[in-house]
Amino acid sequence: KGEVKEKDIYTIEEISHIFELLDGDDVPIKFRVFFKLAVYSGYRRGELLGLEWKDVDFENNIINVRRTSNYTADKGIYTDTTKTKKSQRSQKYPQHVMDMLKELKLEQNAERTRLADKWIETDRLFIKWDGRPMHNNTPYFWFTEFCEKNNVRFCDIHSLRHLHASLLINAGVDVVAVSGDLGHSQVSTTSNI
Repeated sequence: KGEVKEKDIYTIEEISHIFELLDGDDVPIKFRVFFKLAVYSGYRRGELLGLEWKDVDFENNIINVRRTSNYTADKGIYTDTTKTKKSQRSQKYPQHVMDMLKELKLEQNAERTRLADKWIETDRLFIKWDGRPMHNNTPYFWFTEFCEKNNVRFCDIHSLRHLHASLLINAGVDVVAVSGDLGHSQVSTTSNI
């Protein structure tokens, strides 16, 4: 296969700075939540975009991954099964993550009311202006512009998944637990990457 190139990921200092910038007044809440949740969860882009409000248990601070959102030129945006069976998982989050999601939900509810019959109900967390699922490339293009505007080094969205795993491993979390957290079907996938 050839030599595997090491993934370029953010440092703790860089991601802390990005989090500060994401808290700016000019950042739409859906992108603030998307990118912070990407780091906190380690979810794949399709898993994040496939999240629906019924997957969020605010009472117990749990988020369930049950599907992905994908795109092809033929099908457009469509819902699919997760990458592997083990990718379907439930994880508990700290209150500040759930508060961030509550803020997103409140904004969506206000938009639903404002748009009335123009709103298209999909139950998705990450949506277009009218409630339809967000296109899979939208977060990438938004983040590219965000990094350029703020003079921040750009690492792709999947690098946030690698950052999440690296932070867990550096904190002493067992590789088997990290593998389960990432939804890998084999521990070797986690340890190899």
